[in-house]
Amino acid sequence: MIPFSILDLSPICKGDTAADSFRNTRDLAVHAEGWGYTRYWLAEHHNMPGIASAATAVVIGHVAEATKTIRVGAGGIMLPNHAPLVVAEQFGTLATLYGPRIDLGLGRAPGTDMMTARALRRGLDGSDNFPHDVVELMRYLADDTDAGDAGRKVRAVPGTGTNVPVWILGSSLYGAQLAAHLGLPYAFASHFAPAALDQAAEIYRETFRPSAHLPKPHFMMAINVYAAETEAEALRLKSSQQQGFANLRLGRPGPLPRPVDDIAAVLGGATLSMVEQALAVSATGTPEMVRADLAALIARYRPDEVILAGQIFDHKARLASFEIAADVMRALDGVAAV
Repeated sequence: MIPFSILDLSPICKGDTAADSFRNTRDLAVHAEGWGYTRYWLAEHHNMPGIASAATAVVIGHVAEATKTIRVGAGGIMLPNHAPLVVAEQFGTLATLYGPRIDLGLGRAPGTDMMTARALRRGLDGSDNFPHDVVELMRYLADDTDAGDAGRKVRAVPGTGTNVPVWILGSSLYGAQLAAHLGLPYAFASHFAPAALDQAAEIYRETFRPSAHLPKPHFMMAINVYAAETEAEALRLKSSQQQGFANLRLGRPGPLPRPVDDIAAVLGGATLSMVEQALAVSATGTPEMVRADLAALIARYRPDEVILAGQIFDHKARLASFEIAADVMRALDGVAAV
C-alpha cells in the first residue's frame, strides 16, 4: 500500500480563533493516527489571517504530544526566514522530546508577501543561499563522528546526532534539481501549483544521485481531497478553499470562508477558472468518485507517497473527509508506484 499522509495549515475559519484551529489540528492528528496516515505535516505561513501554523515547530510539538506513532513534521519550514542553526535546534529539540518520528521539510519561498519577508529576515537574499543553508542545516543534525566535523566549534544543542530526516519541498523545477543533487526525498506542492508537476517528477527521478540519506528517489505529491457522502456536499466543502484561494490571489487574505452551494455565483468566471487550474490536482466527490480520482492521479504520476490536503470549514466534515480518504487509500492497495 502506498503511504498516505496529511498536510494541515491549521485553518482559522471565519468566526473562529487560532485557539480553535489548534484544537482542531490536534484532534485531526489523533484521528489520522488511528486511520493509518503515515505523516502529519504542518506548513509555515506568515501574515495570513486564515492560517494559524506560523510558529510551525511549536505546533508540531502540540501535535506530537498528543500522538504516539504517526510521523509529525514540517511541510515545510521556509528556510530563507531562519538561520539554519535555529532550525536545527528547534527540530533537534522536537526529536529529543518525541523520538525519531519528526520530519523536516524545507522550502525556498518565504511563505508570505515581500513586506512580511522583510520583517522576518530584514532582507530578501536568503533564497539565493538555499542550497548552502540546506547543507549547513543537515550538518548540524548529523553525528559528530564525520572526520570533516572534527573540532566543530558550532553545534546544535539539542540537534547534533538526531539526524532528523530532511525533505526538499517545491513547486518548480529548482527544488526537484536540488533534491536530486543532494540525494534527498522530494515533495511537490501540486495541491496549489500543479503546472510543473510532470516535469519536476521526471527531472527528480532522472537526475537523482544516491546518497547516505537515500539510496533511490523518493517522490511525494500533494493532492487536495474533498470527500462526502454526496457529490453536492463534497463540492460545497470544496467551495471554502476555492473562495480562500481566490481571496489570497486577489490580495485580500482572510479567514477560511463559509461554504456556499454555488461557487460560480460567488466567483467570477475568470477567477474561478484560475482557482480551478491551481486546485486541479484534487479528488472530489463521493467515496467512489474520490477513489477514481486518486487512482488516476497515482497511476499517472507514480508517487512513492501521497500527502492529502483539504481546507474544509466545518471540523466534523473535515474529519469525515479525511476518514473517507483513508478508507479509499487502503482500498487502493494494488495501485502503487512502479
